[in-house]
Amino acid sequence: MRGPFGVEPWLLRAAAHAKETFQVSNKTFDTMGLNPALLQALASEGYTTPTPIQVQAIPDVMAGKDLLGIAQTGTGKTAAFALPILHRLAANRTPPVPRTSRVLILSPTRELASQIAESFKTYGKHLGFRVAVIFGGVKYGPQERALQQGLDVLVATPGRLLDHMQQKTLDLSRTEIFVLDEADQMLDLGFVKPIRQIVSRIPARRQNLFFSATMPTEIGKLAGELLKDPVKVQVTPQATTVQRINQSVIHIEQGRKRALLTEMFSDATFTRCLVFTKTKHGADKVAAYLEAGGVEAGAIHGNKSQPQRERTLDAFKKGKLRVLVATDIAARGIDVDGVSHVVNFELPFVPEAYVHRIGRTARAGADGTAISFVAGDEMKLLRDIEKVTRQKIPAIDRRNDKQLGQLDASIMAAGVGKKATMPEREERDGRGGRGPGGGGRNRNPRRDGVKLEGGGQPHRVRKPGPGRDVRPTPERAYDPMAGERPRQAHNDPRQGGVAVAAKPDGEIKRRPRRRRPSNGGQGYAKA
Repeated sequence: MRGPFGVEPWLLRAAAHAKETFQVSNKTFDTMGLNPALLQALASEGYTTPTPIQVQAIPDVMAGKDLLGIAQTGTGKTAAFALPILHRLAANRTPPVPRTSRVLILSPTRELASQIAESFKTYGKHLGFRVAVIFGGVKYGPQERALQQGLDVLVATPGRLLDHMQQKTLDLSRTEIFVLDEADQMLDLGFVKPIRQIVSRIPARRQNLFFSATMPTEIGKLAGELLKDPVKVQVTPQATTVQRINQSVIHIEQGRKRALLTEMFSDATFTRCLVFTKTKHGADKVAAYLEAGGVEAGAIHGNKSQPQRERTLDAFKKGKLRVLVATDIAARGIDVDGVSHVVNFELPFVPEAYVHRIGRTARAGADGTAISFVAGDEMKLLRDIEKVTRQKIPAIDRRNDKQLGQLDASIMAAGVGKKATMPEREERDGRGGRGPGGGGRNRNPRRDGVKLEGGGQPHRVRKPGPGRDVRPTPERAYDPMAGERPRQAHNDPRQGGVAVAAKPDGEIKRRPRRRRPSNGGQGYAKA
């Protein structure tokens, strides 16, 4: 008997009564019956002990069963399905037919799709399988050529995948295994209907793997449609936060948030920080303000082309940028080790997004800090977050702070550019592909998880110059929960070196283009 909205009762129970299943296990990858070539790859990466979701999921997926996994990013879920899928492919080797793929994995964002594909290549490096990833924002040509050869594993975002299907460059009639990852974000981005379109082209006789961090009603309904007698795996309670994350709230006026954020970076312990904003424009403004305050920052969001996003993320990973300012969509799937702090510059509208955001820190056994700026009109959002996470977050009050007002005036007087960094000329090929996922401003923001990019300029890592300190020297560590505020090491953090204003992304007008036919070592395996 089905429950409300046609949702299977077991799905409702799983969503409402999630239980902690992190358990101490004496299992190793060597004892799980995986292909020796996979074990060799895992050993070379330093992975020996599976995570809880890997312990629970791998045997059943190896056996060909459908699976429902409720797990957040960072729990090792990518390896939980990648390893048994590769094992199954190796046990039944079949040369891929042109324009087909034996395995299809759907991902909501480009970044996550790329990471999944890299995981498959890493774990399967001794098996010789063909693995490809397709998404918007890049040219069709290389994707068409990859599909023409036939694939063992295809990782894709829904928008660009549908394009290839419509242009007959991809045939899903031979797909044996279907994986839907981050299903709850698919719902947020309006991808449920496209997913149903895609699934309708896959053979009914297939293995289905379904992963989601949360289980709202619509996602439960979709899971009920796709899965057949699934094994249910849940490794962390829904909407709970990582215990190792030190969380705090700072009450502050909206207009002084940027000054407060800049002040924090007088503390040298803010080594690698993710800052979340609600909007793409807001991300650019925050990053530009930080740069004007002497803090190396870059922004990543849906109005950036794929090459821009990759360069900015790479600079952040290499430590060339101290701060990465991002929107929720762009940040989903970003897996960067060593993130010391997550700052919610603005609280998300959906409480569960808070959990995803702060989960970017305290990864792989490390500790982390999450700080949320809360203006007066965000109090309801804060209450919703505390209700969902079942905890009261400690708070301090920085409202009516004259020192922040002075700092803001100083930075604004120095000049804040429209962009976070100096513009760098981008190659024509990197300006975003045509069709879904590339070029133009007036595109559907829900295609491929991001708005189609085009015309924007990438970030350049700025170098120190005369009369300009890249990082303010701290007088003492900044403690957001301390009663006394730190003094500013620099009254004018910028002192010259005014950021150069650049045209906003997508400002350049382009001729309409006719749509052309397409041819085309932590001890465990991380997600």
